[in-house]
Amino acid sequence: MVVLSPEYKILAATEAYLQITMRTKEQILEKHFLLEAFPDKELSYDENPVKASLDKALQSKKIEYLDVIRYDLPKPESEGGGYDVRYWEASHTPVLDEDGNVAFLIQHTSDVTERELAKLALSESEEKFRFMAEAMPQLIFTTDATGVLTYLNKRWENYTSFSLDELLQEGWQKVIHPDDLPTVAAKWEEAFQKKSNMQVELRKRDKDGIYRWHLCRTQPMEDNEGNIIMWVGSSTDIHDTRVMVQELLETNEQMALLSDQVQFAYEKAESERKVLETLFMQAPAMFCILKGPDHRFEIINEKYQQLYPGKEMLHKPLAEAVPEIVEQGFIELLDGVYNTGKAYIAEEVPIMLDKNNNGKLEEAFFTFSYHPIFESNEVSGILAFGYEVTEQVRFRKKLQELGRV
Repeated sequence: MVVLSPEYKILAATEAYLQITMRTKEQILEKHFLLEAFPDKELSYDENPVKASLDKALQSKKIEYLDVIRYDLPKPESEGGGYDVRYWEASHTPVLDEDGNVAFLIQHTSDVTERELAKLALSESEEKFRFMAEAMPQLIFTTDATGVLTYLNKRWENYTSFSLDELLQEGWQKVIHPDDLPTVAAKWEEAFQKKSNMQVELRKRDKDGIYRWHLCRTQPMEDNEGNIIMWVGSSTDIHDTRVMVQELLETNEQMALLSDQVQFAYEKAESERKVLETLFMQAPAMFCILKGPDHRFEIINEKYQQLYPGKEMLHKPLAEAVPEIVEQGFIELLDGVYNTGKAYIAEEVPIMLDKNNNGKLEEAFFTFSYHPIFESNEVSGILAFGYEVTEQVRFRKKLQELGRV
């Protein structure tokens, strides 16, 4: 606590106040509270919200409460100087004399820095979560613990032409093929009762009115006590792959072996794809976050790491971690996204990879996208997202060779 005169000069201060503000009595007593002892480094005197609260308490003769404000405290030169980031809550209590006039004001201050920094960190985490969900090419959704939809990413709106509000209000049922609704409802009820993952193939109508096959997966998220707090789900368009498999299955006996291989590859790929436990590290596709102009790996998910087994890439620049990528032109693509702030999207691009970490490069095909990450309206990094389509490309080429396409 600190005691002020009606002219806002400091008359007294508790030891706790002196300790937390890193001041001595000699430095602040008889000094103007806002102009001399603790001037704001950004706001003028008349703009200072502390002055406004003090003025109101002085005029109303009633206690006034100040909302949370940020006021950074100057550090002593002995501690390196600069400012220490702090957030505060305060109240201003007028003390009246016998004639009812304000004799002095008492400011009671609480340091709430830790709480406010935690709130800021949570807000930043939620923004990253939302950004990643919006950047993914899948239809992402979440529900609360009771199964009520709470979030759909923007891709739902673009894919179906229904607004997000309409979809959230049970409009999502309009998207599912009527023949598939009973199966979906039964699968969801079973997963909900057992508190387990769900996986189901169903048809969803796109904005052109065409029903396309999707693989839908959901997974419960639990707290430390094992209670479900939400469900996270994704819906992936597998229509082309499914049609391709069907075409192969309908060929003659000479194609039977190839059909089995395609079906096995498809089932194996789908079984290995895990539902999003979070929208970061366990995404059923490959993604990483590259920071700075040298594209330094900040986050790498398991799927991405699998491309480079045995390589330590985290916190290393891309050119240093994966030198074979440099000559293939991907550094220039990343530089373009970083410098222009425009996303880059590519489909079925061949990439030479050292998959076995033996120095031997193998060709693989990927569909991927680079999305700029903005901080304070400046590009600070790039979100790289992609998935491998090697099998589809090879099978399509095989079909072309056989005259099926």
